[in-house]
Amino acid sequence: MKLKCSIGIIVFNEEANIGKLLDALLSQELHHIQIKEIIVVSSACTDGTDNIVKKYESENKKIKLITEPERKGKSSAINKFIAASKSDYLIIESGDTIPAKDTVEKLILPFKEPEIGMTGGRPKPENDPRSFIGYCVNLLWNLHHEMALISPKLGEMVAFRRIFEQIPDESAVDEASIEAIMHNNGLKLKYIPDAIIHNKGPENLKDFIIQRRRIETGHLWLKQMQKYSVSSQNSGLLINLALKEIKRNPEKIFFLIGTAIIEIWSRFLGWFDFKIKKKNPFKWDIAGSTKKLSHR
Repeated sequence: MKLKCSIGIIVFNEEANIGKLLDALLSQELHHIQIKEIIVVSSACTDGTDNIVKKYESENKKIKLITEPERKGKSSAINKFIAASKSDYLIIESGDTIPAKDTVEKLILPFKEPEIGMTGGRPKPENDPRSFIGYCVNLLWNLHHEMALISPKLGEMVAFRRIFEQIPDESAVDEASIEAIMHNNGLKLKYIPDAIIHNKGPENLKDFIIQRRRIETGHLWLKQMQKYSVSSQNSGLLINLALKEIKRNPEKIFFLIGTAIIEIWSRFLGWFDFKIKKKNPFKWDIAGSTKKLSHR
């Protein structure tokens, strides 16, 4: 019997990518999995996103559009998807990504093992690593990959069992909040490195810091409110992985040092936002340059 899943795409002004994303999901290579529905939750989009989705909705009964008149944050939109979905296995995907042709199958198949609660694939940025910011983006996602091989940390596109009805609306790190729920219920996380998700990191320093700052604030909130720390908060593990990176690419040592300085500064800003300003950016500022995904 095929495992059935529902896919939720959370979007805010994604007209440049949503058509390519829906095409990629509709053309997935499936053998043991069935996509029952694809639900797009549009959070107060002001561009052409909704019109594009409506066109797909009129042509394919699997696709459903839910619109939010007010943007209340990604976690709130995810909860709307969960409430509307009808499958036991759910996938959430960011609207500015593109999955490889077999990613859905690879994310859902592990649920044949009853102890698996959540799976995630490997995000691969299309940023040019020859530029400094491109190197920063690729380095962090490569470290994410190396870290996830040791202790699963899942993001960009994740799948999970329906064992809960909602995550905290005020979470700015939705995937990590789901990780916490699975951990608290005694279920395992599984990282699937050959389940590829193409994404785009920031193209400039300002957007890079905006993104890293918000993530740090979200992780501090998660630690305080859900008593859970993701593996990227383990400084010892990060240092060991950074040393391995130096051995692999010694000619990039100055780029690596620069990335480390920016990351430390961004984490300080995130700490300052959470601890001093008492700020929780669950409705975060958009890093505009991440929306220009060109993968086909």
